[in-house]
Amino acid sequence: MAPGVLYFLVFQYLALFGNAIAFKNYMPFVGVWESEWVGFANFQALFSEPAFWQAALNTVVLSLLQLVFYFPVPLALALLLHSLMQGRLRKFVQSVVYLPHFISWVIVVALFQQVLGADGAVNGLLGGSDGHLLDIFGNPDAFRPLMVVELIWKECGWGTIIFLAALHNVDEGLYEAAALDGAGPWRRFWHVTLPSLRAVIILLLILRLGDILSVGFEQILLQRDMFGPDVAEVIDTYVYHHGIRDQNWGIAAAAALFKGVIGAMLVFSTNKIAHRMGEQGVYR
Repeated sequence: MAPGVLYFLVFQYLALFGNAIAFKNYMPFVGVWESEWVGFANFQALFSEPAFWQAALNTVVLSLLQLVFYFPVPLALALLLHSLMQGRLRKFVQSVVYLPHFISWVIVVALFQQVLGADGAVNGLLGGSDGHLLDIFGNPDAFRPLMVVELIWKECGWGTIIFLAALHNVDEGLYEAAALDGAGPWRRFWHVTLPSLRAVIILLLILRLGDILSVGFEQILLQRDMFGPDVAEVIDTYVYHHGIRDQNWGIAAAAALFKGVIGAMLVFSTNKIAHRMGEQGVYR
């Protein structure tokens, strides 16, 4: 465990001291501790910027879409693999759906552009017939659905691993007993499978809510300029452009700290709800 513990100590816990930049007029050549203390001035400047609230709104909308449409897909895929496929076929399908997780977002975005772009394969097959081009990457209204589809294609297979492990731990005798009592496939799913997966689902949901404002920095950064900041700017890209490009270090740190506080509040509140439902949650 030592390498993993060391990683979190150095890159997660020690890095928390860097949040002091949010309360300072940070100058890189001066250093964190020697920079001028400005209190909440960075937060006042941040909250007065319409661009930040637009980025926050885009983040929340995209996060909710991902939560609603992506979160159930790994569970459904795990149920499909567990119940309908056996032997070599299941191993082959698992390998195929796991593979996109190991592909970088640069390649994934390029693949989708080659298929759905103005000069992509879809327009090559359909565009010439009536003269109308399908320009997904030039349509701001298509940005949010495209982000969800890309995420599902890339990560749904990887997300099934935990659900498959939980399904393998379900007592087969429960299914046999339910079948002897006359329960069909749907009732066995509703009264045996879902209750057995309830703790895992709640745990993953809590973790997902805690990270809900992180909607995929690399994925969105690669496509932000194609769709425009009005729909494609999120908090993470806002931090990048204001902190790295414009060198507004204090405002960027304030935005990142704001996102972290909201995520922590969501974890604490949803974990409390899990306790009231009788589940362990992330911690006791």
